[in-house]
Amino acid sequence: MSETNSKIRRKYGMDAELLWRDRKRYFGLPWSFTRYSLIKNGDKWLKVFSDIGLFYSIVEEVNVYRIRDISLSQTLFDKIFRTGTVTLYSNDERQPEFKLRHVANPYKIREMFSNLIEQERTARGIRVSEFQY
Repeated sequence: MSETNSKIRRKYGMDAELLWRDRKRYFGLPWSFTRYSLIKNGDKWLKVFSDIGLFYSIVEEVNVYRIRDISLSQTLFDKIFRTGTVTLYSNDERQPEFKLRHVANPYKIREMFSNLIEQERTARGIRVSEFQY
């Protein structure tokens, strides 16, 4: 893991720490060039990244404290191969739906994100207001 940590630090800064990573899976196996990661940079930020591609990469990110809601969906094949799609709904205009497609252990991932979102909001003093229409 030290090689991975050095890559993360080189890419995101010396205080960066990898908290979670996975790949999009087909038939339960990580045969994809779509990589997901959750990275913390000291007390500065906590972000989710989606890195898609081999020769040409597209990197999307969302701040964890901006995530409003989480959903989990599983197809029959997802249930068979113990994968699922976790959707993070944020108040980011550019990326309102951040999908972590076909990740392993989706229930654990959903719970991990739920806890981290609450921790980040508390640490930053952010309150979420819910409105009924």
